[in-house]
Amino acid sequence: MMRPSLKRVSSVFDRMPIRTRLAAVSALLTFTILCAFALVVGSLTVHRIRADFDRQVVQTGEQLAAQLRVTVKATNYTELEVEPRLAELADIVGGHPVIKVLAYGGAVIAQTPGNAPALGSPQQGALHTIRGYSVVSNRSVIRIAGTEEPLGVIYVQYGRPVSGVNATVARVELLLVLGVLAGTGLALLAGMALARRAMTPIAQLTSTAEEIARTRDPSRSVPVPQAEDEVAELAHTIGGMLRELDAAHAETESMLTRQRQFVADASHELRTPLTSVLANLELLVESLEGEEGEAAQSALRSSQRMRRLVADLLLLARTDVGRVVRREPCDLAQTVVEAAAELGPVSGEHEISLDVRPVFVDASRDELHRLAINLIENALRHTPAGTEIRVLTRRLDTGDARLVVEDDGPGVPERLAPTLFERFVRGAGDRGGSFGLGLAIVRAVADSHGGSVTLEQTHPGADTPGARFVVTLPALPSALDLHDNRQDHGPPAEAVVDERR
Repeated sequence: MMRPSLKRVSSVFDRMPIRTRLAAVSALLTFTILCAFALVVGSLTVHRIRADFDRQVVQTGEQLAAQLRVTVKATNYTELEVEPRLAELADIVGGHPVIKVLAYGGAVIAQTPGNAPALGSPQQGALHTIRGYSVVSNRSVIRIAGTEEPLGVIYVQYGRPVSGVNATVARVELLLVLGVLAGTGLALLAGMALARRAMTPIAQLTSTAEEIARTRDPSRSVPVPQAEDEVAELAHTIGGMLRELDAAHAETESMLTRQRQFVADASHELRTPLTSVLANLELLVESLEGEEGEAAQSALRSSQRMRRLVADLLLLARTDVGRVVRREPCDLAQTVVEAAAELGPVSGEHEISLDVRPVFVDASRDELHRLAINLIENALRHTPAGTEIRVLTRRLDTGDARLVVEDDGPGVPERLAPTLFERFVRGAGDRGGSFGLGLAIVRAVADSHGGSVTLEQTHPGADTPGARFVVTLPALPSALDLHDNRQDHGPPAEAVVDERR
């Protein structure tokens, strides 16, 4: 099983960018190869340096034993003479050596001047290291002065400090370490450069994909690298996928356009027979009594709901297909007053307060009336009895018209707020009394007139935060406003609609 530490390292490595991983692997392989190379070359080089040093010590020791001539006078056999002098030989050899001439028993006959360390007992031809010196001893003879007759055996001991060769070995090892580090660094930089160059086509694909996601335009083409490699294959695959998506998108849009056109045409065609059915049902309600009259009344109510649904679908279908109905200057305040008056009889124990000022917009009167009706009706449906519903209209300094419908009710649940303006979304307070199209129509009308609608809280943080719907529409220039002398300075047109059953 993999150890936890290795798992963490693997997890960290997997989270790195691809270019970083490629460069890191390249540097790691280079480091491993250079370390192996440095170990082999370093071992061979160090062995060769030390072998050459030892060979030089041995050869120099043999040469000194052959060159030195130690003589004694025949008269007293006590005066020794060493030629050439040891100090001169040390200068010739170099390297701060120690040269000693020892008697057979190990007594020092002569040595280089200075504090020469003891180099141990002489060992014929044996190379050994003692007190930081590599030492070799060679046998020679002592002669009687003036003759070649040997008098006895002596040893010429030659020692050379190993500090020099150790310094050379340290320099070699340092150079090898620096070479490994430099090679690894160069491999890392080269790997980063190569990885970045290799990832450039993928970066271009990513940039193009982000642009396609931003513009939602699958018809754009992706760049294809010149090399026939895996990246080029990926680019061809993405290009083919985008072409298929573009074709599917075009096919879906065509189908949706046909569906919207069908809904618009069907809704329009249904208005005439529904009007005829409603007229006939109204006559039946007036002429029938008893159970038959109740059945006719129930059919009339269902037909009226169907007419409202068809009207809502027709309005939404028109906005979907981009149909623009005839527009004219409309007083937003007057539209609000008419909508509130229409809903007054069904407001129950609610109180509808109006604080409206004339402001004109270029709009479809029916659609603007539907927008106001839906907002006020939504407040009536989702607030408890006795709640005050406030409606106001204003002309903003920015030249826009604003319609606000607010209440002090329980507000809109957080889970419902994101989808509140979508179609067929109904709150808990609907109790089956709506189709879930009211606020969708409000947004569709606002959007089609170049405006917007937003939801706010009347009292944020309170137990009953309430709901405030704000509709903003482009207002007509003041020259087209009727009663424009009253819109900014005149008193507001206030009204209260309070119809209680």
